[in-house]
Amino acid sequence: MAQPQAAPWQTMLEQNAPDLLKNVAGFRETVLQEGALSLKVKTMMTMLCDALLGHADGVATIANRARAAGATEEEIAETLSVAFLFGGMPALVTAANAFRK
Repeated sequence: MAQPQAAPWQTMLEQNAPDLLKNVAGFRETVLQEGALSLKVKTMMTMLCDALLGHADGVATIANRARAAGATEEEIAETLSVAFLFGGMPALVTAANAFRK
């Protein structure tokens, strides 16, 4: 699952630790490919994690990736419900950014 534009952390690693970035990118590509879990499901899982970690911009970006992978608004909403169940109100407030377009 290639990202259309490098994130700031990726740019910093590319300039300062290119081997580390290469290893991380390779592992990311391995994990986020179709397998027993679909790319759509894995993408929604990453959105859930960003919600739990408080990364509002990440949630918004990943929600759009999930949509591109075929996720419906209902599937995104259910994923946000899981974020709330395990992360409480702070996670839900962050997760609501999935609907930011």
